[in-house]
Amino acid sequence: MRIDKYLWCVRYFKTRSLASIACRKGHIKVNNALAKPSRQVYPTDVITVRKNQVNYQLTIHDIPDRRVAAKLVDIYRVDTTPKSEFEAHEMLKYSKSYYRKKGIGRPTKKDRRDIDDFNDENA
Repeated sequence: MRIDKYLWCVRYFKTRSLASIACRKGHIKVNNALAKPSRQVYPTDVITVRKNQVNYQLTIHDIPDRRVAAKLVDIYRVDTTPKSEFEAHEMLKYSKSYYRKKGIGRPTKKDRRDIDDFNDENA
């Protein structure tokens, strides 16, 4: 089975075209080698998927005939992602919460005064 179709079948991507795009961008590796969307995968292959700044690692157990239900995904793959990947993702979320939310725009007059007061205290 093609790698893009496999990742779609085991629900790592919502559409097959998103899986193909991820392959073309270099976010997918099979046995530590970059994979094109047409790359064939077989049982015991180790796949690394970079998605949402987390490197998921999975081992293929079996190849599904078609897209499977979310409850049945574990039959076809084993998730071997180390816990350190998820911990790093959590730390990234905490570091982002310090900054202004996206879309708020320029600082208001009050924000500007607060920033100036903060800079004066630290100087």
